[in-house]
Amino acid sequence: MKLNIAELIVKTLAAAGVKRIYGVVGDSLNGLTEALRKQNAVEWVLVRHEEVAAFAAGAEAHLTGSLTVCAGSCGPGNMHLINGLYDCHRSRVPVLAIAAQVPSGELGSNYFQETRPDILFKDCSHYCEPISNTAQMPRVLGLAIQAAIGKRGVSVVTIPGDVALLEAPTSEPRLATLEAPSATIQPSAGELAKLAALLNQGRKVTILGGAGCAGAHAELIAVAEALKAPVVHALRGKEYIEYDNPFDVGMTGLLGFSSGYFAIMDCDVLLMLGTDLPYQQFYPEKAAIAQVDLRPENLGRRTSLSLGLIGEVRETLAALLPLLKPKQDHTHLDKALRHYAGNRAGLDDLASGTPGRKPIHPQYLTRVVNELATPDAIFTADVGRALSHNEWKAPTPGLVQSRLDG
Repeated sequence: MKLNIAELIVKTLAAAGVKRIYGVVGDSLNGLTEALRKQNAVEWVLVRHEEVAAFAAGAEAHLTGSLTVCAGSCGPGNMHLINGLYDCHRSRVPVLAIAAQVPSGELGSNYFQETRPDILFKDCSHYCEPISNTAQMPRVLGLAIQAAIGKRGVSVVTIPGDVALLEAPTSEPRLATLEAPSATIQPSAGELAKLAALLNQGRKVTILGGAGCAGAHAELIAVAEALKAPVVHALRGKEYIEYDNPFDVGMTGLLGFSSGYFAIMDCDVLLMLGTDLPYQQFYPEKAAIAQVDLRPENLGRRTSLSLGLIGEVRETLAALLPLLKPKQDHTHLDKALRHYAGNRAGLDDLASGTPGRKPIHPQYLTRVVNELATPDAIFTADVGRALSHNEWKAPTPGLVQSRLDG
């Protein structure tokens, strides 16, 4: 059975395991939406604004780990995707954006709503290419899917509305791989020996972990135990590090605890694991710093390093553990834990509200919502609010700092 390009796109996405496409209907997307109407494998989820489409796709990709798709019509339609796509790309979740384009014969003529999405989205994608003819489409779409899944980020495919309606050169999808790379990467034996020597020599070791610690909880706890090291987490590492962790001393960064900051500033060796915490002022100035990250470009990007190693956190820690000499002195750990307990006491007290008391404190409200929620409930949150005219008119230093932090 012969298919047009739009129908082959939908068939390819279904073969890649895509369940939903988030977007807003527009004339340059008519071919795609019509192809979706004729089948039941991929659902079109209508949103009120394309920015929501990109954020929704990113949320689904984050929660499932699977490729998710968003789409926008030509001009302002797909340009609205950009904020959400930046978020998806920085969060390293697999998202494919389909950016419809003006009719192919009008490209380069400053046509109504003509833009250059293949240029606009370059900075927030691993792969961003236009489809200009039918023969090109199967391979370009397959490469886009492969890049989004394999590199864990955004891919963008641009296609004119008229090209989507042309006959496809084949009726079968062209897909190379649908799985994220499964090969493990860890530092060499020599590099691990250097890291172990640095950690064994340190009297006060602190661990800073991020999202790269996903799946490495047991190994992280074992290394913290051996080093008697307090564990600080960055915001994106919270869900992987904080739970069931007797060494956790809170989060650091603009939204973190002072205890996390203290544990880092008080150490003589800082071990960074799978984190790219962007705030340079939250790193120690005098401590030796070792960083383990799967992405070479992250090493030393935020602070000067004594040692940088390329590797996955779980595999690296598993290989490192036998080389560590268990420390007996836990003074540094105890001091950090006491600092954290002092920080938490005030916050935990705020969560113990009294029914009927006004105003309702946010910590108390959050605790009650948590108690009422089902175990599989998903919470999303936003931060910040606009300053009132009076606040801008006569701001205090503390007020301005709190707004910047939030």
